[in-house]
Amino acid sequence: MQISKPEIECLKLLVFLSWLLSLNLILCSIPHHFTTKKHQSKEVEREKSKMGRGKIEIKRIENSSNRQVTYSKRRNGIMKKAKEITVLCDAKVSLIIFASSGKMHEYCSPSTKLIDILDQYQKTSGKKLWDAKHENLSNEIDRIKKENDSMQIELRHLKGEDITSLPYKELMALEDALENGLTCVRAKQMDVLDMAKKNTKFLEEDNKQLNFIVQLTYENVREHMDHHGYHRAARADFNSQMPFAFRVQPMQPNLQERM
Repeated sequence: MQISKPEIECLKLLVFLSWLLSLNLILCSIPHHFTTKKHQSKEVEREKSKMGRGKIEIKRIENSSNRQVTYSKRRNGIMKKAKEITVLCDAKVSLIIFASSGKMHEYCSPSTKLIDILDQYQKTSGKKLWDAKHENLSNEIDRIKKENDSMQIELRHLKGEDITSLPYKELMALEDALENGLTCVRAKQMDVLDMAKKNTKFLEEDNKQLNFIVQLTYENVREHMDHHGYHRAARADFNSQMPFAFRVQPMQPNLQERM
């Protein structure tokens, strides 16, 4: 069976069309394959990130070492966030943390103080952090501190320190105070000297009286003994009992031989 030339041309055309169709299918499947792979890789990365972070159950950590490490990390994180919000947002932040051991960690914005933040919190919230008694005590402490500072300055001035910046009137007042003080000191010194002289005079008079009494007592006793002959008899008895000589007896015989 012979195929005619037109039939051959039709067959070639059919083969070419089928080739084009298969090529088009291949080209269409390639982008879908790459997008599928890319989507799959994103899903894998998302799953990995979820697996890496994980959700931690919020409860007390039983292991003391792990608890201490977690506390240190999270404390540093909170401190870092407090500093960042202070710098970035110009906020006033005060943070106080007490560990389970009782150790305190604190942070306060450089532009403010803790007492100022507490006062502002008390005014804004309407809650009283301390009663009127403590407020009065705080005011009294401040007043005493101011008085102490002023007295310290006045004492330095009396010693001649920090007086270069004083005006003439204050220097005159300081001179008057020093003269009055010197007068009082000298008067007190004279009182002490007078009292010492008086005490010395009293002691001398007492000493004279005691010497007179002792001398008078001695003379009375002597006259009494001479009157009754006790002194002579006692002296005779004492002379009769005196030995004529003394001889040293050595404790060891060898010493006697050597002598």
